[in-house]
Amino acid sequence: MTVSPRPPRVLLLTSSPLDGADGSDVALARDVLGALPDMDFLWFCQWPARRGPPPPPVGRAIRLWSPDGSPHAQVRLQAALAGAVAARRADLVHAFVTIGRAFPAFSWLRPLMLGARPVVHTVPGVTDARLLARTRPLGTTVALSESMARRLRAANFGDVRVIPPMIRLSEWPFLPPPGGVPTVLFAGRLDPQGGAAIAVEAAAEAARSGALFRLVLALRGRPGQNTTALREELRELAGAGGLTDVEVRGYVDDLRALLASVHVLLFPPPVVGGTADIPLMVLRALATGRPAILSDLPQFADFGDAVLRAPAGDARRTGQQLAWLLEQPRVWDMLAERGRATVEESFGPERFAAQYGALYRELLT
Repeated sequence: MTVSPRPPRVLLLTSSPLDGADGSDVALARDVLGALPDMDFLWFCQWPARRGPPPPPVGRAIRLWSPDGSPHAQVRLQAALAGAVAARRADLVHAFVTIGRAFPAFSWLRPLMLGARPVVHTVPGVTDARLLARTRPLGTTVALSESMARRLRAANFGDVRVIPPMIRLSEWPFLPPPGGVPTVLFAGRLDPQGGAAIAVEAAAEAARSGALFRLVLALRGRPGQNTTALREELRELAGAGGLTDVEVRGYVDDLRALLASVHVLLFPPPVVGGTADIPLMVLRALATGRPAILSDLPQFADFGDAVLRAPAGDARRTGQQLAWLLEQPRVWDMLAERGRATVEESFGPERFAAQYGALYRELLT
């Protein structure tokens, strides 16, 4: 009787539970978990369980004490310690960790924490480029864009691959524009360089030029932030700019319904640091047929002519782009179609699964 070999065991190392807060690292890990059914995955879940995203139906869960599913300091510490133990039972470790302030120390402790097994490190983003000089690669590094790959190679990260994030097209269908007064959406973090203030100033510039629209700000905070005060500052900035129809919201549970209600995504951060190098919100907007106006940052070059771009940090030029787009229905239609086609061609699940599957097989051989 022939005994079938067991499937390779892969630890998905994230800073918070996969059924917790919807950060870019968690979203990428969940996508890998669903894309490679032939692997035996170990992943973190929150305890005690709460209402939120359903836990992944495959693999084996490792419980972390996390009342709200967010990556607080104590949760990140638990994840590091539990990951060090679970790594001893894994054939491969796949880390999804942004390079932030604590990462250089973790990278130097990698042999102690993760042992000698192969490691894949998917880098959602880099909060500060200066950290790269103090960081060692964990193993084979995966960047989300060619731009980030060049930065990591220049910082001596060695073997750097590029695997863009994915969108499940069936979950984000192409939608016709809603009726009524156009709605402009900014969705992002309440970070100083997150782009929310520039989005408000750009919207004020568009309104001064005669554009009619309502502005929705969907703003997520981070642990330790005074989100109430930060949102109030943005309301005051909008009022000072003459904007009268502004809605400031917090975390949005139903992003599909939100995108169905808007006409344009405005995402003009001066830098992309605290969020994914290719923001998943931009991909979701393009998939549903919502034209996007982005900062002219290197990583956004991958979108080609499927988006409009304005100089990073230039609220005046961004506002002019917004006013022009709202007055050009034919351009809106063209960008909506191009955005969907770009997502289908470059960010589909089949390509994502094939690239990660090939990388896993290479490292597990």
